[in-house]
Amino acid sequence: MVSITPGMCMTLSLTLGMRFGMKAIFWMMIGELSGVGLVATLSAVGVAAILLTYPILFSVLKIGGGCYLIYLGLQMWLSKGKMAITNDAAMNTVYSPTALISQGFITAIANPKGWAFFVALLPPFLDPERALFGQLSVLLVLILVLEAMCLIIYGLGGKSLGHFLGDEKHQKTLNRCSGALLAGVGIWLMMS
Repeated sequence: MVSITPGMCMTLSLTLGMRFGMKAIFWMMIGELSGVGLVATLSAVGVAAILLTYPILFSVLKIGGGCYLIYLGLQMWLSKGKMAITNDAAMNTVYSPTALISQGFITAIANPKGWAFFVALLPPFLDPERALFGQLSVLLVLILVLEAMCLIIYGLGGKSLGHFLGDEKHQKTLNRCSGALLAGVGIWLMMS
Protein backbone atom coordinates (compact mmCIF):
# COMPACT_ATOMS: atom_id res chain seq x y z
CA MET A 1 0.00 0.00 0.00
CA VAL A 2 2.86 2.39 0.73
CA SER A 3 4.32 1.96 -2.76
CA ILE A 4 1.07 2.26 -4.70
CA THR A 5 -0.08 5.48 -3.02
CA PRO A 6 0.56 8.59 -5.09
CA GLY A 7 3.68 10.43 -4.13
CA MET A 8 6.77 11.98 -5.62
CA CYS A 9 8.20 8.80 -7.17
CA MET A 10 4.93 7.54 -8.62
CA THR A 11 4.09 10.97 -10.03
CA LEU A 12 7.54 11.11 -11.61
CA SER A 13 6.91 7.72 -13.22
CA LEU A 14 3.46 8.80 -14.46
CA THR A 15 4.85 12.02 -15.93
CA LEU A 16 7.83 10.31 -17.58
CA GLY A 17 5.53 7.63 -19.01
CA MET A 18 3.24 10.28 -20.41
CA ARG A 19 6.00 12.39 -21.91
CA PHE A 20 8.74 9.96 -22.93
CA GLY A 21 7.56 6.34 -22.63
CA MET A 22 8.80 3.29 -20.82
CA LYS A 23 12.47 3.54 -21.79
CA ALA A 24 12.83 6.73 -19.75
CA ILE A 25 11.04 5.10 -16.83
CA PHE A 26 13.42 2.15 -16.77
CA TRP A 27 16.41 4.53 -16.60
CA MET A 28 14.73 6.52 -13.83
CA MET A 29 13.93 3.28 -11.97
CA ILE A 30 17.64 2.45 -11.61
CA GLY A 31 18.14 5.59 -9.54
CA GLU A 32 14.79 5.47 -7.76
CA LEU A 33 15.15 1.86 -6.63
CA SER A 34 18.73 2.54 -5.49
CA GLY A 35 17.44 5.48 -3.44
CA VAL A 36 14.56 3.49 -1.95
CA GLY A 37 16.97 0.69 -1.04
CA LEU A 38 19.28 3.19 0.66
CA VAL A 39 16.43 4.84 2.58
CA ALA A 40 15.03 1.47 3.70
CA THR A 41 18.48 0.25 4.78
CA LEU A 42 19.30 3.41 6.72
CA SER A 43 15.86 3.36 8.32
CA ALA A 44 16.25 -0.24 9.43
CA VAL A 45 19.84 0.03 10.61
CA GLY A 46 20.18 3.32 12.41
CA VAL A 47 17.68 6.03 11.79
CA ALA A 48 14.84 3.97 13.25
CA ALA A 49 16.81 3.41 16.46
CA ILE A 50 17.55 7.13 16.79
CA LEU A 51 13.97 8.12 16.10
CA LEU A 52 12.60 5.52 18.51
CA THR A 53 14.98 6.84 21.18
CA TYR A 54 13.89 10.42 20.48
CA PRO A 55 10.15 10.24 19.66
CA ILE A 56 9.94 14.01 19.31
CA LEU A 57 12.29 13.75 16.32
CA PHE A 58 9.95 11.20 14.72
CA SER A 59 7.00 13.54 15.31
CA VAL A 60 8.89 16.41 13.70
CA LEU A 61 9.71 14.20 10.69
CA LYS A 62 6.06 13.12 10.36
CA ILE A 63 4.71 16.66 10.65
CA GLY A 64 7.38 18.08 8.33
CA GLY A 65 6.84 15.30 5.79
CA GLY A 66 3.07 15.71 6.03
CA CYS A 67 3.32 19.47 5.51
CA TYR A 68 5.59 18.94 2.52
CA LEU A 69 3.14 16.48 0.95
CA ILE A 70 0.27 18.92 1.54
CA TYR A 71 2.36 21.67 -0.09
CA LEU A 72 3.04 19.42 -3.12
CA GLY A 73 -0.66 18.53 -3.26
CA LEU A 74 -1.61 22.21 -3.32
CA GLN A 75 0.96 22.87 -6.04
CA MET A 76 -0.50 20.07 -8.14
CA TRP A 77 -4.07 21.26 -7.47
CA LEU A 78 -3.02 24.66 -8.85
CA SER A 79 -1.17 22.96 -11.78
CA LYS A 80 2.12 24.49 -10.62
CA GLY A 81 5.47 23.04 -9.70
CA LYS A 82 7.57 20.27 -11.20
CA MET A 83 5.13 17.47 -10.38
CA ALA A 84 2.14 19.05 -12.11
CA ILE A 85 1.25 17.76 -15.56
CA THR A 86 1.33 20.58 -18.12
CA ASN A 87 2.08 21.22 -21.77
CA ASP A 88 5.11 23.35 -20.82
CA ALA A 89 7.69 22.98 -23.60
CA ALA A 90 10.57 22.97 -21.09
CA MET A 91 9.07 19.87 -19.47
CA ASN A 92 9.20 18.04 -22.82
CA THR A 93 12.99 18.10 -23.04
CA VAL A 94 14.33 14.58 -23.43
CA TYR A 95 16.72 13.68 -20.62
CA SER A 96 19.86 11.58 -20.84
CA PRO A 97 19.98 8.22 -19.04
CA THR A 98 22.35 9.74 -16.46
CA ALA A 99 19.94 12.61 -15.78
CA LEU A 100 17.03 10.19 -15.45
CA ILE A 101 18.95 7.95 -13.03
CA SER A 102 19.96 11.01 -10.98
CA GLN A 103 16.42 12.35 -10.96
CA GLY A 104 15.08 8.99 -9.76
CA PHE A 105 17.70 8.72 -7.00
CA ILE A 106 17.24 12.28 -5.74
CA THR A 107 13.45 11.94 -5.81
CA ALA A 108 13.64 8.74 -3.73
CA ILE A 109 16.03 10.00 -1.06
CA ALA A 110 14.35 13.42 -0.81
CA ASN A 111 10.90 11.88 -0.44
CA PRO A 112 9.68 12.52 3.13
CA LYS A 113 6.85 10.00 2.66
CA GLY A 114 9.40 7.24 2.05
CA TRP A 115 11.48 8.12 5.10
CA ALA A 116 8.45 8.41 7.35
CA PHE A 117 6.91 5.15 6.21
CA PHE A 118 10.14 3.16 6.40
CA VAL A 119 11.01 4.51 9.83
CA ALA A 120 7.52 3.67 11.05
CA LEU A 121 6.99 0.36 9.25
CA LEU A 122 10.31 -1.47 9.09
CA PRO A 123 11.28 -1.83 12.79
CA PRO A 124 8.32 -4.06 13.72
CA PHE A 125 9.35 -6.50 10.96
CA LEU A 126 12.88 -6.89 12.32
CA ASP A 127 13.47 -9.49 15.01
CA PRO A 128 16.37 -8.48 17.30
CA GLU A 129 16.99 -12.18 18.06
CA ARG A 130 17.97 -12.87 14.43
CA ALA A 131 20.75 -11.62 12.17
CA LEU A 132 19.85 -8.24 10.67
CA PHE A 133 21.47 -8.91 7.28
CA GLY A 134 19.24 -11.86 6.37
CA GLN A 135 16.04 -10.16 7.50
CA LEU A 136 16.91 -6.89 5.80
CA SER A 137 17.85 -8.68 2.58
CA VAL A 138 14.44 -10.35 2.34
CA LEU A 139 12.63 -7.12 3.20
CA LEU A 140 14.65 -5.13 0.65
CA VAL A 141 13.92 -7.61 -2.14
CA LEU A 142 10.20 -7.47 -1.36
CA ILE A 143 10.18 -3.67 -1.09
CA LEU A 144 12.11 -3.16 -4.32
CA VAL A 145 10.03 -5.67 -6.31
CA LEU A 146 6.80 -4.03 -5.14
CA GLU A 147 8.18 -0.55 -5.80
CA ALA A 148 9.31 -1.54 -9.31
CA MET A 149 5.89 -3.02 -10.09
CA CYS A 150 4.15 0.17 -8.94
CA LEU A 151 6.52 2.39 -10.95
CA ILE A 152 5.79 0.33 -14.06
CA ILE A 153 2.02 0.51 -13.42
CA TYR A 154 2.18 4.30 -13.05
CA GLY A 155 4.46 4.59 -16.09
CA LEU A 156 2.15 2.49 -18.25
CA GLY A 157 -0.77 4.54 -16.98
CA GLY A 158 1.03 7.71 -17.96
CA LYS A 159 1.89 6.29 -21.36
CA SER A 160 -1.72 5.36 -22.06
CA LEU A 161 -2.99 8.67 -20.67
CA GLY A 162 -0.52 10.69 -22.76
CA HIS A 163 -2.94 11.46 -25.59
CA PHE A 164 -5.84 12.07 -23.23
CA LEU A 165 -3.73 14.43 -21.13
CA GLY A 166 -2.76 16.54 -24.13
CA ASP A 167 -5.92 18.52 -23.38
CA GLU A 168 -5.37 21.22 -20.72
CA LYS A 169 -8.80 20.57 -19.16
CA HIS A 170 -7.92 16.92 -18.55
CA GLN A 171 -4.51 17.91 -17.16
CA LYS A 172 -6.16 20.19 -14.60
CA THR A 173 -8.57 17.42 -13.57
CA LEU A 174 -5.73 14.92 -13.10
CA ASN A 175 -3.61 17.51 -11.26
CA ARG A 176 -6.52 18.23 -8.91
CA CYS A 177 -7.21 14.55 -8.24
CA SER A 178 -3.52 13.80 -7.70
CA GLY A 179 -3.07 16.94 -5.60
CA ALA A 180 -6.04 16.05 -3.39
CA LEU A 181 -4.73 12.50 -2.91
CA LEU A 182 -1.22 13.73 -2.12
CA ALA A 183 -2.52 16.29 0.38
CA GLY A 184 -4.73 13.57 1.88
CA VAL A 185 -1.69 11.32 2.36
CA GLY A 186 0.09 14.27 4.01
CA ILE A 187 -2.80 14.83 6.42
CA TRP A 188 -3.02 11.10 7.18
CA LEU A 189 0.74 10.98 7.81
CA MET A 190 0.54 13.86 10.29
CA MET A 191 -2.48 12.38 12.08
CA SER A 192 -1.15 8.81 12.33
